[in-house]
Amino acid sequence: MAKDPLTEEEITARLAERLGWVRQGDEITRWFGIRYHGGVAMIVHIADTERLIGHHADIDLRWDRIRFGITTHDAGHRLTEADFDLAARIDQIADAHGAQPLDG
Repeated sequence: MAKDPLTEEEITARLAERLGWVRQGDEITRWFGIRYHGGVAMIVHIADTERLIGHHADIDLRWDRIRFGITTHDAGHRLTEADFDLAARIDQIADAHGAQPLDG
């Protein structure tokens, strides 16, 4: 997948397709509610997917919630199509693990 930075218009369009994800600078983020051990299992599932696609999120696991932050490091910490593809995959995996979307 190309790692060229997206334009502002493309970022706005991709965010509209990824409900729950918010932009914070050149990163997209999302919180999910899930108990700690369920979050660990979810992280393992996501990490395996990330390894296969060659792209990863920054992950912040707390006792009852988990936060994902995504940007493309090798595109100068800018948003690319790869970030939104990973966000879609995280959404699917989170749903499979019963994680509840949070506002932040």
